Amino acid sequence: MKKPNIVILGAGYGGLMVATRLQKQLGVNEAEIFLVNKNDYHYETTWLHEASAGTLHHDKVRYDVASVIDKNKVTFIQDTVQKISTADKKVVLEGQELSYDYLVVALGAEPETFGIKGLHEYAFMISNVNSARQLREHIEYQFATYNNEAEKDDTRLRIVVGGAGFTGIEFLGELANRVPDLCKEYDIDYHKVKIICVEAAPTALPGFDPELVDYAVSHLERKGVEFKIGTAIKECTPDGFIVAKGENDVEEIKAKTVVWAAGVRGNSIVEESGFEAMRGRVKVEKTLSAPGHNDVFIIGDCALMINEEINRPYPPTAQISMQQGELCANNLVTLVRGKGNLQEFKFDDKGTVCSLGHDDGVGVVFGKKITGSKAAFMKKVVDNRALFMIGGPGLVLKKGKFNFF
Repeated sequence: MKKPNIVILGAGYGGLMVATRLQKQLGVNEAEIFLVNKNDYHYETTWLHEASAGTLHHDKVRYDVASVIDKNKVTFIQDTVQKISTADKKVVLEGQELSYDYLVVALGAEPETFGIKGLHEYAFMISNVNSARQLREHIEYQFATYNNEAEKDDTRLRIVVGGAGFTGIEFLGELANRVPDLCKEYDIDYHKVKIICVEAAPTALPGFDPELVDYAVSHLERKGVEFKIGTAIKECTPDGFIVAKGENDVEEIKAKTVVWAAGVRGNSIVEESGFEAMRGRVKVEKTLSAPGHNDVFIIGDCALMINEEINRPYPPTAQISMQQGELCANNLVTLVRGKGNLQEFKFDDKGTVCSLGHDDGVGVVFGKKITGSKAAFMKKVVDNRALFMIGGPGLVLKKGKFNFF
């Protein structure tokens, strides 16, 4: 009897969780498992803000896929997905085609620009290792260049960030810690540097506990960050942002460094492959299968699941992606063996922590609000736990965070 082909697209949090769980649960004679990813490494998306600000080396945020998979059970293919054909049960890659009996779509997110003109052309995005490295090098170049010009351009020392959600706030926290070091290194008066955050919502960290939001904003303001809350970005230009608070209060914020950190969408390949999607996210069944496709599972940033308690989608986080990956693997084992019923996904919310640099933060853990060094400590615990769940203690020792104090 032919072994079924299980194809996993994407080696992010969800995809790797599926692969590493399947290799533990299935024998070599039960299934052929293929893991497809465009890079030969996995990167910790939730660490990219550190690499972008220059407080963590970009190599620290990634590790080789080969280091966590069992080559006897999982075949890794480094290639780029172009299209999924559910009619033929095939995945079209740049270099080949793969047939599947069961497919897991875990392709991750793309930046969402909401149609704002100029963002793709002129703004930096914190979306992958290379974009983080590019942003860090760009910021350092602006500081290094400032004192070498006959007529000093103060916009070189101006950084404007679009978005005060988790990514924006965490990046601002790292940046606020990094700027004093940059000023010292390049002989620049700290007071000449301006960091501005623009957020269209009426509050920073929308949906987060108001008391913790106040703590985060006050902390960053003390470190020199200026917030423009309730202010919409109308356009991104080569010179900065054009923003508006209300219909008539239009302002141009000039800056040599413009960062967009205000949202993500699912992967466009999902839409292009014919799945019914909203901003690249498919409203999946409770078993995580795609509607009408019992052989296709969609997890992570490409999956849309409703939190029935508040009738709103769960936010796309690493925590939910890994939990979905674990359940998806269990359901695939059930299908391969033909025994038992598929499990339904229930999100076990263990809490959320937002860092404000390596030494501060805010969060809710097991229902309890935490701030300051306690939150910073828990953030590192969360990061190390994600490593442990994929690669065990060896990966934690190699890539973990241990600067707790």
